[in-house]
Amino acid sequence: MSAARSKLSKSYTGLRSASNIAEHSSPRSERSSLPYSSASGQNIRAICDLEHSALAERSAGERLADRIASIAGKASFAVAHAFLFFVWLTINLGGMGQGAIFDPYPFQLLTLVTSLEAIFLSLFILTSQNRATSQADQRSHLDLQINLLAEEEATATLKMLQALCAHHGLEIANDPALIPLVRRTEPKILLKEIQTELPDGS
Repeated sequence: MSAARSKLSKSYTGLRSASNIAEHSSPRSERSSLPYSSASGQNIRAICDLEHSALAERSAGERLADRIASIAGKASFAVAHAFLFFVWLTINLGGMGQGAIFDPYPFQLLTLVTSLEAIFLSLFILTSQNRATSQADQRSHLDLQINLLAEEEATATLKMLQALCAHHGLEIANDPALIPLVRRTEPKILLKEIQTELPDGS
């Protein structure tokens, strides 16, 4: 029995030594590309799955609105409009000859085009913002649920630690500061206290 344990111990030591040698001899780029740990990797995959599912559930109108809002939010969109307005005004102010004028002053066609663009662009942006707001609300609800579960787990852990300390006769088990900590947190009570203490801004 002792011989078998000695053999296993030598084998384990040899494996550890080989692992350490391989780790130190491997290039730094290879070590940095190692996969995440199981916990962080699962969390990253869960977040990616949520994002992919949220994007896949968009309707055709929401996809179009997101695309237009994304394009309109770039600096190149403003630069393109500035260039277009410059060319439009240059042509219709006679800069390229009187025969090239198609929208004379006061530029009624330009006013109509820009007004229609502003209306439809604002509608698309509002559609995209509404979807983003709804998704943000879902994330907030998820965060709240996870925080409540984490608080319950922390309370249960604290109760077990208090019971262990009491079992071993430690004085900290009777610490008065632990009494409110081992109680279940009531979100409604906390919300009322926050609403009472926060200034109303008036």
